[in-house]
Amino acid sequence: MSQSISSSTKAEEVVSVDVSQAKTLLQSGHQYLDVRTQDEFRRGHCEAAKIVNIPYMLNTPQGRVKNQEFLEQVSSLLNPADDILVGCQSGARSLKATTELVAAVSGYKKVRNVGGGYLAWVDHSFPINTEEEEPSAN
Repeated sequence: MSQSISSSTKAEEVVSVDVSQAKTLLQSGHQYLDVRTQDEFRRGHCEAAKIVNIPYMLNTPQGRVKNQEFLEQVSSLLNPADDILVGCQSGARSLKATTELVAAVSGYKKVRNVGGGYLAWVDHSFPINTEEEEPSAN
């Protein structure tokens, strides 16, 4: 399924895949960019051999705001030629993040949005990882 994005991004196409397709692509070596907050990521994320967490939105005292360093952070860890799946909690933030990556000057062309996000992944009972904080020794 493809979705057109606004003309401000040169009418590039953002490709979305469902979680079943995403699972298959991850097994074939695609990287997973989780754009949820670090707290959301730690509570649980899809199981993937190559996974990176770079929040698209940040929680602040004023509410949630866009991470102004998102593109810079992504480009420091992922190459525009990489096969990348972008996911979030439900698919909304990842669609915005994917749109931004496709429209970037560096042009991430092999990036796909994961429709339904982590919630759909869990609904399908696909494997997850959690990063519980280690109990402190007394």
